Amino acid sequence: MRANLTIEEVQNGLRAKEFSAVELTQWYQRQIKEKNPHLNAYLTLNEEALATASLVDKKISAGAKIGPLSGIPMAIKDVIVTQGIRTTAGSKILENYIPPYDATVVDKIKKQAGIILGKVNCDEFAMGSSNENSAFGPTRNSIAPDRVPGGSSGGSAVAVAADLCTYSLGTDTGGSVRQPAAFCGVVGLKPTYGRCSRYGLIAMASSFDQPGVLAKTVKDAAIVLESIAGPDRLDSSAKDKPLKKWAAEIDQDVRGMRVALPKQFLEEGLNTEVEKSVRLAAEKLTRAGAKVELVDWPLLEMALAIYYIIMPAEVSANLARFDGIRYGMTVGAEDLWSHYQQTRGQLLGPEVKRRILTGTYVLSAGYYDAYYKKADLAKKRMRQLFAQQWQKYQAVLSPTTPTTAFKIGEKTTDPMAMYLSDVYTVVANIIGAPGISVPGGTDSQKLPIGWQLMSAPWREDQMLRLAAVLEKE
Repeated sequence: MRANLTIEEVQNGLRAKEFSAVELTQWYQRQIKEKNPHLNAYLTLNEEALATASLVDKKISAGAKIGPLSGIPMAIKDVIVTQGIRTTAGSKILENYIPPYDATVVDKIKKQAGIILGKVNCDEFAMGSSNENSAFGPTRNSIAPDRVPGGSSGGSAVAVAADLCTYSLGTDTGGSVRQPAAFCGVVGLKPTYGRCSRYGLIAMASSFDQPGVLAKTVKDAAIVLESIAGPDRLDSSAKDKPLKKWAAEIDQDVRGMRVALPKQFLEEGLNTEVEKSVRLAAEKLTRAGAKVELVDWPLLEMALAIYYIIMPAEVSANLARFDGIRYGMTVGAEDLWSHYQQTRGQLLGPEVKRRILTGTYVLSAGYYDAYYKKADLAKKRMRQLFAQQWQKYQAVLSPTTPTTAFKIGEKTTDPMAMYLSDVYTVVANIIGAPGISVPGGTDSQKLPIGWQLMSAPWREDQMLRLAAVLEKE
């Protein structure tokens, strides 16, 4: 079996009977058995994977039509619930949780007979930029095992980069698909907020959360998006917007498209090698016929502050349910207060506690107006800014991250340094726009660099076309 097959290559191989779905699944299972002990990407394996593969083989043998994701082995971030398969959210408080239902995006994959290999590691409740906050240990970057894979969808990125699956699903609240994609050298796609259903995602910050795709190519990401996008009666935020054949249209010409490169994304804190690489990306888009313009949008300097006020506020509300009474494991105590104190104190990790406390603070009497209300106003102004700019530009180009992957343990004692990893990615979540990270070569240490593109809400088509140009170049 050849390594690093794309979705399209797997589809062609299955239809041509070069290999069977069972053979492919067994190959990935051997890969996982060999590599996962060192990488810690998978937390739980799906015992039904081979049974699903066998059904796909029977359909192909019978001449039945199969869907674009049928027989494609994939992995799912452990904050997306899967019926009958353990879902921990990377937390001790949910260590033994087996959901009775599937997330909508999982249900759509199952209806196509996609092969779920298992659940992959992540920062606890998707809170982190390095995958070091998982209660089950950090995932290691497959390119440099002494370095982080990024977060919070670190396991999803490593599973793709190490060829432990064909593609994976993650979630993106402030860059949790795109940032690990950049660190691991794969493609990471965050759709428009509302493009995919959030039903079955264990909520972190509900106004920012969105399912996303990690894949080996831009076209693969487009193929998966076509299958998981669409409205959902179980999620009012999932909108009924026209779905395009993004994969089929990905090679359309980009000549005449205008791309903004904000100077705020090229200032202090950006690694010089990453800056040079992004300027190279701008040159490549220009050679393809797009027009890249350096712009000055001072409001972007507020993005990280906006995000790290609103996000913890929503976290404090969403995680109140995990108290050992309604949800989660419990630590015995003599009275109710001691029960709450010991259960949440012992079973939630330090980063989760930090964000709950921060969110409680910014929502508290006397501080709501000073922090949350101002951040919400600034968010609305940023959305207004981009609404105006989308009249002129089809996309925004930036680095995905200010540096390449840092060493495990390097930033664990400095939360602010860790949060700065999200400085470019949080913008797309604040304005609800789609974003994608495309591999942009490597630095002098052979560590991957990511190029990020954002487009107007619901215009994934424009973003994917530009991303495909960068990928080809």
